[in-house]
Parts: sequence; structure tokens; C-alpha cells
Amino acid sequence: MRSHLSMRTRAVGTALVLGAALAVAFPSAAHANSVGVTVKSPGATSGPASANSEISTHADCSSGLISGGGINQATGTGNGNHVMGTSPSSNGSTEYTGSTGVVGTDVTHWLGIGGSGGQVDSSFSTTPFAVCLTSNLINHTQVVMNKTNAPTSGSTVGLVTATCPANTVLLGGGARATPASVGNFKPIASFPTFNNSAHDYGQKAAADGETNPNAWTAVGWANGTNSTNETYAYAICSGNNINISGVTVKVHFSEASGPTTGSAGQKVTVNCPSGDGKLISGGAAISGGSVTTTDFTGPGSGGDHLNGSFPSDSSGNPVSDGTTTAAYWTAFTHTGGTSSPNTYSDGWALCANDGV
Repeated sequence: MRSHLSMRTRAVGTALVLGAALAVAFPSAAHANSVGVTVKSPGATSGPASANSEISTHADCSSGLISGGGINQATGTGNGNHVMGTSPSSNGSTEYTGSTGVVGTDVTHWLGIGGSGGQVDSSFSTTPFAVCLTSNLINHTQVVMNKTNAPTSGSTVGLVTATCPANTVLLGGGARATPASVGNFKPIASFPTFNNSAHDYGQKAAADGETNPNAWTAVGWANGTNSTNETYAYAICSGNNINISGVTVKVHFSEASGPTTGSAGQKVTVNCPSGDGKLISGGAAISGGSVTTTDFTGPGSGGDHLNGSFPSDSSGNPVSDGTTTAAYWTAFTHTGGTSSPNTYSDGWALCANDGV
């Protein structure tokens, strides 16, 4: 009897050791991640070459779907170049500016739109970036657009929020301002948020470490009065009928004081740590600060603007076309020609794990 019991005990012990070894060799599927990202960019397009105008350029996904996109601008020695739009497009030229709601599905094009104020410089240019997502789970996407006829007076916030449909997850977003003929009007913020009371329904941005935001906010800003100003917000969301229960989109955020002197620029760079998934999009703002804890306020001068929001390396340099390992997002802000007290620069990175 002792012999049989001893053999049985050894067999059970062996099975436990083997089971432990298998557990080590085959980690839980909950820690897997099939998300892949490729950044596409055609390079820079020169312009605008005249005051109070804009140029439109685009980056396109040859494979995968848009999860977000970016823009970077060369400013030369002038203050006139500014972001007018960083937004999705159905074909690389057409904009979603009509009726609000779900305006597109499975989009593969991203627009970078640069505008000029009263000054122009031969060095002005705009470079767009498309962030192209592949995932075994998130194989369809949709674009939600919202808009507001604001701001119509100078140095006031024109804020609008686009919210993803229920049972979907936010992947990224964008912003647009029209018309370009009002050279002092532009979007100064484009960021992830939540359509809930804790975030004042989009007026407070998603904070560092928060997960699964469900909305995107854009903020328009002007240095004068115009009744036709329109600000647009775009949320890039997962498609309907996808089980997102295992998906985690984690927000990383950084805020820095400045720029505060006239004609000055500043960059803020945020990263996706490897344990938080792949970089799928990002956002940027020039603001009055504390954007994650108080309702958004504008910066210290009506001429302040954005010159970039783009995937980058750790030093804030834009990544090259075809990059598959981007892990940082950079916000590039700039003041106008006057000092801008109590002004801050804000950057966001969204990191995704689809749990597959």
C-alpha cells in the first residue's frame, strides 16, 4: 500500500510541476495584444504663400485603418503659420463638415491643413501623419463629428465634443476650424476626454493614467470677432458590434508652463510605456493650464496657436514614413507676436491593448 501511495504522490507532484511549467510557458491570453501601428506621411507641402489662406495635404493608410493622425509645421521666422485642421477624410480631400453624428466608417485618410494669419514666410509648410491601426479585434472603425458656431468673439473659447457610440472605444480624434479667411481663427486644442459629469462633459481633458475615454474635444480660438467661425471635433471610435470588454486604451498626459514670450515655441512630449500597449494617437493644446482638473480656458494671448501634434521620437522629432515602433507623441505650441502670461502647453498619448 505504501508503495502504491508513494507512486501516486510522485505522479501528482510531477503533474503539478508540469502544470506550473506550462503556465510559465503559455501566459494568459488576457496579456496578449494584436494591435499594430504604422505611421504614414508624404512629407511636407509648402505654404500657405498668401495671408489669411490655407493649404490642405493628406497622409494615407495603404493597409490598416485610421486610429488617429497628426500634423507638423515649419514656421520660418514669422508668426502666421498655424494649424487649421488635423482631421479624418473619406478620400484625402473631402472633409466631414456637414451633418453631425457618425459621418464615416473604416476611414484610411488623414488631413493636415495649415493656415496663415497676416504674416507669411517662404519657409511655411505642413506635414500630415496618418496613424494606421491593425488589430485582430478592432477591424472596423467609425468617425463621429460634432461642431459649434464658436467662438464668435476674440479670446473666448469655442469648445465642442464628439462622443463615441455606446459599446465602442475611443481610438483617437481631431479638430478643424473654418473659415481660413479669418486669419486669426484656429483650433488650439484637440484632446481625449469623457462625456460624463466628472469631466464636465468634455470641458475637462482626460488625465494621465485614465483608461478608456469615450469622447474627443476640440477648441477654437480667435483674436477678433467673426459670426461665421465654426469649430469641429472628430472622434475616431471602434466599429459597432465588436466586443471591447478586453480592450484598454490608456491615456498619458503632460503639461508644461509656457511659452509666455512673444514669437516663441515649445514642445511637450509624452510616451506610451511598453506595458500600456501601442501608441495609436495623441492630442495637443495651448491653454490656460490645469486642463484635466478645471474646465478648459484659453492661453494668455489671442494670437497663440498650435504648430504641431504628431508621433515622434523621445526628443520630439517627427517619426519617418513607414515607422512601426512609434511610442511618443509631441505637441508643438507657439505664441503670437505678443507676450502670453499664464500660458501652458499640453500633450496626450493614447496607448492601446486589444486583449487578443
